[in-house]
Amino acid sequence: MALLTLKLNGFINYNLMEKQKDKISASLNKLESIVEWFEHQEAVDVEEGLKRVREGAALIKDLKLKLKKVENEFEEIKKDLDQDEEV
Repeated sequence: MALLTLKLNGFINYNLMEKQKDKISASLNKLESIVEWFEHQEAVDVEEGLKRVREGAALIKDLKLKLKKVENEFEEIKKDLDQDEEV
């Protein structure tokens, strides 16, 4: 029963991690496009630059939260595996 629970939890966690990975990749791509925009500007429009800096800051904040969730999921999986080894 414990092995079945682990497999189900692993499957669910894997699916959640895949969805998080997609969201993380999308956020990183958006962040990269902001950086590229700045790199290609000869004269930066201050208002547009500020808008993009705010967007980038929000993405970074969101990415930190997403990465923390993924880290916690890895820790849960490791904990489950360690408990199964003890049984």
